[in-house]
Amino acid sequence: MARKPRELSSTGFYHTFFRGVNHQSLFEEDNDFSYFLNTLTSLMNNLCFELHAYCLMPNHVHLLLKESRTGDISLIMKRLLTKYVMYFNRKYERSGALIANRYKSIPVEIDQYFVPLVCYIHQNPIKAGLVKNLEDYSFSSYKDYLKCNGITNTSFSLGLVGRDEWIRLHQLHSTANFDIPDNLAISESKIRQIILKYTNGFDPSLVAGWPKDKRNELIIALKQNEGLSIRQIERATGISRGIVSRV
Repeated sequence: MARKPRELSSTGFYHTFFRGVNHQSLFEEDNDFSYFLNTLTSLMNNLCFELHAYCLMPNHVHLLLKESRTGDISLIMKRLLTKYVMYFNRKYERSGALIANRYKSIPVEIDQYFVPLVCYIHQNPIKAGLVKNLEDYSFSSYKDYLKCNGITNTSFSLGLVGRDEWIRLHQLHSTANFDIPDNLAISESKIRQIILKYTNGFDPSLVAGWPKDKRNELIIALKQNEGLSIRQIERATGISRGIVSRV
């Protein structure tokens, strides 16, 4: 089956996301994070695109980019990922795929959800339990915004709501859901088979009636171990999107 063409952004903004194959680490040490950011900076200069937010997590990456020419997002990501994978495989004497499937890219509108999306990207380390304060994480653009320097274009986002409000919104526990659908090619029947492995054969629609702790444990396993998206879990189990997102 041919791959579905990527949706192009009318604004030039894209929220892109990719993870390590089988959820493996993309960065083994600080030098790997630095190499990725240096590569990204070099490509920004060569391909003339803007970086508005980023967060490099151990096994996945979020980027908020703005292309200067329509459709450049494919070239940007191809060059970025190719160069990094070659570096990683050479350094750690491995071969084969490092990135799971294709990277995901979602066009972003300039509306009331723009700054919450930036907050969502920056809050990944806190939600993962890596740090308690946003400024303590070394590999996101949050520090660029605080200091108004670095490789990130901070003026656009800050200009939408003002610096004080931007910082205030980042201190709130975000319930906004910007989950990028993963495993888009998985059929409904395949998703059902995956869930049945965890329910000992009980119909996935019965999960909504399970005790809360048992239900939440399953949701976490489906998201973290199987890579199912919030939307896929919602459809298969009937549990509301809001509940799945909070869990």
